[in-house]
Amino acid sequence: MNPALLLLARVAETSAEVAESTSEVANADRVYGIGEALGVALFVWAIVFVVLFIIFVCIRLFGAVVGSATKAKAPAPVTPAATPAAAPATEDPGEEFSSGSLKLKGCDEKTAAMIMAIVSDNTGIPLSELIFKSITLVEEK
Repeated sequence: MNPALLLLARVAETSAEVAESTSEVANADRVYGIGEALGVALFVWAIVFVVLFIIFVCIRLFGAVVGSATKAKAPAPVTPAATPAAAPATEDPGEEFSSGSLKLKGCDEKTAAMIMAIVSDNTGIPLSELIFKSITLVEEK
């Protein structure tokens, strides 16, 4: 028999099978009533919440296991030794911090202090953490 005819016969059989399965699928589509749709929706919601609850329980159990493991490994609290003596009150609090030397070029100390305070306020960085190396007055021309 001719191989081309066999191939055409097989294609025709396959096409017929596809057409039958398509009609079966089309017949399988049906319209659900409102009661059935609500039942399916509630069932799916129940499954989702059950899975979420299982995940919640797993997380709580894992947290309890890890928490008990870290508590078992924690060393006993150390009792503090005698407190060190307080610093003498004779020191001047203004001299306890120094950020080095500041070179003023063309401006006085009052203006430099104002500039440093403005920079500290605008940046939100405490003045004790800023280090100014030099402040130069720039004259407008």
